Amino acid sequence: MSNTIFGRANEIKILERLLKSNKPEFLAIYGRRRVGKTYLIHEFFKDKGIYFSVTGSINSNKKLQLRKFYRELQNLFPYLSDQEEPKDWDEALYALKEAVTQIDVHKKVIIFFDELPWLASSKSGFLPALEYIWNQYFSHMNNIILVVCGSAANWIIKKIINNKSGFYGRLSEVIKLNAFTLDETEKFLLSQQVKLSRKQIVELYMCLGGIAKYLTYVLPGDSTAQTINQLCFTPQGKLVGEFNNLYQSLFDHSQKHIQIVKELSEKKSGILQKDLLKNLRISSGGQASSILEELEESGFIAACSEFQKKSKDRRLWLIDEYSYFYLTWMEKIKGGIILGNDTDYWLKMHNDPRWKTWSGYAFESICFKHITQIKKGLGISAVLTTESQWSYRPKNKSEKGVQIDLIIDRKDDCINLCEIKFYHTSFTIDQKYAQELRRKIAIFREHTKTNKTIFLTFITPFGLHKNEYSSELVNRELTLEDFFN
Repeated sequence: MSNTIFGRANEIKILERLLKSNKPEFLAIYGRRRVGKTYLIHEFFKDKGIYFSVTGSINSNKKLQLRKFYRELQNLFPYLSDQEEPKDWDEALYALKEAVTQIDVHKKVIIFFDELPWLASSKSGFLPALEYIWNQYFSHMNNIILVVCGSAANWIIKKIINNKSGFYGRLSEVIKLNAFTLDETEKFLLSQQVKLSRKQIVELYMCLGGIAKYLTYVLPGDSTAQTINQLCFTPQGKLVGEFNNLYQSLFDHSQKHIQIVKELSEKKSGILQKDLLKNLRISSGGQASSILEELEESGFIAACSEFQKKSKDRRLWLIDEYSYFYLTWMEKIKGGIILGNDTDYWLKMHNDPRWKTWSGYAFESICFKHITQIKKGLGISAVLTTESQWSYRPKNKSEKGVQIDLIIDRKDDCINLCEIKFYHTSFTIDQKYAQELRRKIAIFREHTKTNKTIFLTFITPFGLHKNEYSSELVNRELTLEDFFN
């Protein structure tokens, strides 16, 4: 394993298998932009054989893309420098094939097409040319490793992974590269000499998520508040213009994608898909399904059914931390970006009522992303489970509704009802709140008709203050420590 690659243990195992293989290999890798896909491939393969890499450029015409491709080819094979540039991708990839066949068959040849959706834009002819060159030549060369990569996840899935024509059944491996977990984020920051308390790491994660590129912007010695203030609220902040660039680079006609994300940012408990489309006056059908699928596969939104509801009733959430943070805070002061002299701006926001609402939702989202760690903390890693939320909305306005943050429905005939609270100190259950918890459990059992054993579980940064109510009601509690292992 390369010393410059942090984490990614499972992905490294896949890459090592491909490298040791004695047959041609074809890998597709996808994931959210800035998550570290290119870095992983470059750092692992750059010194493992003959390495050829070319990256597609957004909104670049075919002629320019071909020129860039051929320059990279000439850099690797200087004897091609006196030959004419190819006129189309058939010629270009054939020239690559011809050059590769001159290499000793005992040497690995890694061919990496990064941001493939930009290379294979409409009418470019790239994809048919790549299909032909793979099927006709590369798939018979035992020293070839072909890697294609893209941030437009849905494009990669449809055009490559689920391709029904030339690439059908050709892939050796698929890697979906996810953001770092909290534990990986802590270790990544430490590798950059950034030392923060775990609560500060969680608050940083609420704003940036576990996106590798964003985390490289964090400077040693700066608090989370200083980091966020510098990156997001100063004129030269590296993430000030990231939101629009992010969506425009990933999706054609990104206005609809942004419209959906904005609507979801206002729905703290998510919203049923049919209600979302109705609110935005978007007709259900092929285009709407495609947009939602693109957002979901790219890691911006998530969907799951409500407890005991059919899949058609699935509820959608915004789960991309940076997008939610931007729409909650940064967009609200657009045109009035904090001038760098207010270094305590983000720290001051902790006293803003909006901060409590935002942090509560952001922490809930983090919990959903760390179900593996939560199950481990509960000692049920081996138990099959389904995770969901549940709410009761009475028709009688005089009756109070119920919202359960996280339900872990277990195959061992038990259910964990999880209360999630983001709090600065240990959380205290007082008499009034204890009554609310009893009511919540009773309503849940009454309306779901479940006969399973119910365990009330609290997830808070610093645990519960022990008193008669916590002892009576709470079966298990998890703290931040359970997320960092």
